[in-house]
Amino acid sequence: MLFLVLLIGVLLVVIATTKFKLHPFLSLLLGTFFVGFASGMPLMKIVENVNTGFGGLMGGIGLVIVFGTVIGTILEKSGAALRMAEVVLRVVGPKRPQLAMSLIGYIVSIPVFCDSGFVILSSLRKALAKRAKVAVASMSVALATGLYATHTLVPPTPGPIAAAGNIGASNFLGTIILIGLITAIPATIVGYFWATKVANKIEVEDDGEELNYDEIVRSFGKMPSTFLSFLPIVLPIVLIGIGSVVTFLGSEGNIAKFLVFLGTPLVALLAGVIAAFALLPKFDEETLTKWVGEGLVESAPILLITGAGGAFGGVIKNTGIADAIQSWSIGDTFSGALFLLIPFIIAAALKTAQGSSTAALVITSSLIAPMLPTLGIEGAVPLALVVMAVGAGAMTVSHVNDSFFWVVTQFSGMKVTDAYKAQTMATLLQGAVTIVVTMILWVVLV
Repeated sequence: MLFLVLLIGVLLVVIATTKFKLHPFLSLLLGTFFVGFASGMPLMKIVENVNTGFGGLMGGIGLVIVFGTVIGTILEKSGAALRMAEVVLRVVGPKRPQLAMSLIGYIVSIPVFCDSGFVILSSLRKALAKRAKVAVASMSVALATGLYATHTLVPPTPGPIAAAGNIGASNFLGTIILIGLITAIPATIVGYFWATKVANKIEVEDDGEELNYDEIVRSFGKMPSTFLSFLPIVLPIVLIGIGSVVTFLGSEGNIAKFLVFLGTPLVALLAGVIAAFALLPKFDEETLTKWVGEGLVESAPILLITGAGGAFGGVIKNTGIADAIQSWSIGDTFSGALFLLIPFIIAAALKTAQGSSTAALVITSSLIAPMLPTLGIEGAVPLALVVMAVGAGAMTVSHVNDSFFWVVTQFSGMKVTDAYKAQTMATLLQGAVTIVVTMILWVVLV
């Protein structure tokens, strides 16, 4: 009965979001209270679990999400994202334009939302397509799939951070970033393959706009230096990595303690924000208030959805479902790898039904969180691979209910039917490849 109640609760969330267009935050709260009532939980206990779940998750991961979105906004506004793109184009060379677009997407979407990343890089993509004489659709899919891979798999993108917080893995962000960067490579490669083999055959009507690559780059004005552009992304990753290594080695002493302090996600991402301030063209109300304010506004819905997901998880945890699954066993490596299919399928169903990858990451991680301790899934690597499995599902698939689908379609000029063939099928392959890679990593590493 508990599993039936949980299933109905999830369906309520999906139907409220897709059929009645209710915001995921309110949909999650609706599902949360339904599960609490239907499971026979005392009324005041429901309120207590909702407050504890929401507040507990915000206390652990809320500021990290805020700092991540502020970094992304500054990179976008200052031209640093374009500088990173220009550097990749210079390194890869004009003879491999689709590969350049895939790599640009892979890097830029680590801190910047994939929708924003595609928009700000769109003119560069079109100009390069004309210069290299390759199909615009091919360049669009290469960029879109590169952006999509790290958007769903690699912190400090808010979705993976929220998923990590939900399953109690916020202290293992260093491991999650490393495994996410590795897992996102095959996802990016399959997107690149689809862009060159399938999307390359799709013709897009020429809009008649004259674009010169060198002029487009010059039109952005004075961009930040390469070092300063990459610093807000690289610095937090390096600090978290050093902190993780020091913790793993069990080093003691004041220096070790200070390095662990710097490597906590909160401090590391704050250091990234401070590094991002070096990108500001000037220090005034426009940059220090409005730019940072835009980052805060962007983080608000993610924070609310994440907090509601924490409330959902808090209620589920106290329904007795954990006791009901004690008889399950994933005692061997292969059954553990097969377990990853559960979060993948749930996240894929949610993503396909309601369109938001972030919502799919949050809801799925909330649902499976109570199962993990009971099944003995704990520690940095196993929990990181669970986040990868959820992320794989959250990229499967992007179609008409996904805002990113329409960004790619409108800015590339593709027809909807062609976008299904190019973008939607590419994300299906990305999700499938990612879950297979994640299961292989489980067998190898766990």
